[in-house]
Amino acid sequence: MAPHGTSLWFPYPVEAADEPSSLLFCLHHGGAAASFFRDWQRLLGPDVEVVPVQLPGREARLAEPAERSLTALTERLAGPVLERADGRPFAFFGHSMGALLGYDLSHALSAAGRPPAHLAVSGYVPPHARAGTSVHTLSEEDFLAHVEGLQGTPPEILENPTLLELVLPILRDDFAACETYTYVERGPLDVPIAVFAGRDDPSAPADEMARWSELTRADTSFDVFPGGHFYFQESLAKLLEALRSRLSPALAGIANGGDTL
Repeated sequence: MAPHGTSLWFPYPVEAADEPSSLLFCLHHGGAAASFFRDWQRLLGPDVEVVPVQLPGREARLAEPAERSLTALTERLAGPVLERADGRPFAFFGHSMGALLGYDLSHALSAAGRPPAHLAVSGYVPPHARAGTSVHTLSEEDFLAHVEGLQGTPPEILENPTLLELVLPILRDDFAACETYTYVERGPLDVPIAVFAGRDDPSAPADEMARWSELTRADTSFDVFPGGHFYFQESLAKLLEALRSRLSPALAGIANGGDTL
C-alpha cells in the first residue's frame, strides 16, 4: 500500500500537500473509532502525518466482528503499521484501550527491529500495575451504568435505545480485549514514553499512571490535566500542545539521523 493510500486500518488519506517526514498513529479508546481523531491533523499542523487507526467492528468496518483479543489485534496491525510508515519514523498515541494497544505494538515492533520513536499513553494504568477487572462480564444494566460513569459517551447515544444496541456490544468487546490481556514480562522498552492523565480519573489515577516509567529504559514525561477519564474534552488544545512538544524531539531526531532512544 502506498503511503498516501487508505486501507481498512487507515481510512483517511494524507491531507498535507507535502509528505511529512514522520507519522503519529492514533489508537482510539474503547467504543470509539478512527473518526475520533479526524480533526487532529488540522490541529497538530503539517509537520507530522496523523494516522487515525480503525479497528474492526466500527464505522466502515462495522460488518466485521470486533477483536476480543488485544494480542491478536497487535499481531494483525503490526504489519500494516510498518507498511504505512514506509521507512519513516513514527510514534503512537493511545487513549485508554489505545494506550494498551500502543504499548503492546511497541514491544512487537521493537522485537522486529523497528521500534516507534515515541509512545504516548493516556488514561490507562500500565499493565504491570493494573488490578484485574471484569467489566465486560457485567449485566446489561450494570455495564451501562459503568459506561455512563466514565462520562465519555454522548447523551444522544445514551438516550437512544437503537444506538445503544449498536454501541454497547462493541464497548463490551473492547473491555474484554483489555481485561483478558495478560501482561508478560519482556523487559523495559527502549522507547521514550509520554504519559497524559486526568487529575480526577478514577480508572487511571495519576499516581498509578506515573508507573509507566517502570516500563522503559528511555525518558518518561508526565502531564496531568484537570478532569476525569475524558479530560481532553475540555483540554484538547492543551493536550495537543503538550503532545507536540513531547513527540517533536524524538521524531525530528530520528528523521535527521540522530539517536533519540
